[in-house]
Amino acid sequence: MTLTNERPFDLLNKAIGQQVLIRLKNGTDIRGKVVSFDAHMNIVIDTAEELDEGNLKAKLGTILLRGGNILFISPA
Repeated sequence: MTLTNERPFDLLNKAIGQQVLIRLKNGTDIRGKVVSFDAHMNIVIDTAEELDEGNLKAKLGTILLRGGNILFISPA
């Protein structure tokens, strides 16, 4: 494992246009492409899909996720 000196916002900047998996505090998994984010880590996701145990549950389109509801963000 390689440690980086990059800050979370640097990593989010690199993720713009990339597919990510986001887990919300309520256990919901969202997959989609990062469009933008702000200083509160509110994130706009395009082509968002809600997943249930890795399987597609619902297509959500473009959504805004509040940063306070996000548990983690991972490359998809």
